[in-house]
Amino acid sequence: MRQEIVKRYAGNPILTRDDIPYAVETVHNAAVVKHGREYIMLFRSHLKTGRSIVGLARSGDGYRFTADPAPFLVPEREYEEFGVEDPRVTRIDDEYLITYSAYSRSGVRIAMAKTADFTRVERVAPITQADHRNVVLFPERFGGLYARLDRPHSEITPWSIWISYSPDLRFWGQSELLIKPVTYHWDEMKIGPGAPPFRTDRGWLSIYHGVFQTMAGAVYRLGAALHDLANPAKVLGVADSWILQPEDAWERVGYVPNVVFTCGAVPEPDGTVKIYWGGADTVMCAGEANISEIVDLCLEHPRTCK
Repeated sequence: MRQEIVKRYAGNPILTRDDIPYAVETVHNAAVVKHGREYIMLFRSHLKTGRSIVGLARSGDGYRFTADPAPFLVPEREYEEFGVEDPRVTRIDDEYLITYSAYSRSGVRIAMAKTADFTRVERVAPITQADHRNVVLFPERFGGLYARLDRPHSEITPWSIWISYSPDLRFWGQSELLIKPVTYHWDEMKIGPGAPPFRTDRGWLSIYHGVFQTMAGAVYRLGAALHDLANPAKVLGVADSWILQPEDAWERVGYVPNVVFTCGAVPEPDGTVKIYWGGADTVMCAGEANISEIVDLCLEHPRTCK
């Protein structure tokens, strides 16, 4: 019998549009973080206009979520007039920093907001130029600098993962290309940061998405990479194989078929990690993996092609 790295929760999907107390068409691509004893989920939803908002749901066990009665983040600024999408959440000190895709007539940029309690939210600023689609923050500083993984659009190195640094969370630079798609590999079309990296005893573990183009369309899967604890620009290993692919009906059929897409993962004290993903850009799903098994996959079975 095939041994799965990520074990799907038997109650998937864990959140759908039918669970939301206001009108939405989808529930997907959600950040999840632990706030005290509560799991907080910030999920993306399409409206019937085709534009996106961000809602909030809460859980005591990380699987059974209840949505708040109103959205958490809706377009208010000019730089997000066409929608807010795909949030990621990282706790740094006593604040939760939220990065999200902000769409406007100027293109898509990453914007940042912050909250202390998920009751009130304060917008900080756009933190990239157009076009950027994915940004995740490391939860610690390195030499006094904040660090992030990002994914600019470029014809030179298309849809690759970079690292950048900032002294103040607003102005970013010292950018360096870290991981590129590999020809005729499961992530050959494009890759991008998924869940914010989290610390393990052997490195920062980053779960990313990779895309492969087939005759029937693109397939989105999840992979993993390990970064050095002291220098996150040093990639210790990228797993050669994916850790999750679309298999269940709600991952293969939906608004965008054949998609598993993560924006959140919560490491637990018992050595496991809860991984959350949008299925077919339509519903939210969850699963659990052993952290050491994913780390081993990065270090003992890394891809060797550049």
